[in-house]
Amino acid sequence: MKTLILGGVRSGKSRLAERLAVASGRQVVYVATAVPGDAEMLRRIEAHRRHRPQDWLVVEEPLALGQVLGELAEPGRCLVVDCLTLWLTNLLSHADPARLGSERIALLEALPALAGDLVLVGNETNMGVIPLGEISRRYCDEAGLLHQALTARCDRVVLVVAGLPQLLKGPSLDVVDTAGAVGPAHPAGAECEHTSTLPDAGACVRPAYRRQAADRPGSAATQSRRSESGGE
Repeated sequence: MKTLILGGVRSGKSRLAERLAVASGRQVVYVATAVPGDAEMLRRIEAHRRHRPQDWLVVEEPLALGQVLGELAEPGRCLVVDCLTLWLTNLLSHADPARLGSERIALLEALPALAGDLVLVGNETNMGVIPLGEISRRYCDEAGLLHQALTARCDRVVLVVAGLPQLLKGPSLDVVDTAGAVGPAHPAGAECEHTSTLPDAGACVRPAYRRQAADRPGSAATQSRRSESGGE
């Protein structure tokens, strides 16, 4: 089952993704796309780390999402990608302008063959005014096109509004207690809107396909903070 969950800031989409992952009964692998670049982001990351179940595996990949999902997917696993918003932002700010197109194609081509369950989380940002800035307008365009392409390839699509999931496509969510919680409730700043996670020592996959630091946005700061957190 491939599920796309969209919603606005603080809509509850990450909580729903976690409940679906737990309800799958499979081994959960959390694929984080964030690049921690400042103190505020680190605080969000720490809040998310405290919330996440301890038995989940964690993989960081801010760029090559399609390849990583292909490497990780197995019949007995549920992959949670949190989130598409930051992945798209990382690619838009990458030094190579062609990287966005190639990685988008790689992700879309990888999806049909992925074994097991997949839950993708993304921000629905295109329901308000048109942004003034060029890069913001381009982000909205790219996000809208990406969501449409993913919707065509996913079995289920859900829009979360004020904590309430609205089913847009596919099987119902009856198997999930959408009023419940996975672990303690998300503290302020813990949901994925502009956050992801650093690896927990002992709970992180370190696959051979990890990219070189020079290929990652914010690589120097990222490597420094990983060392300080004990993640490496």
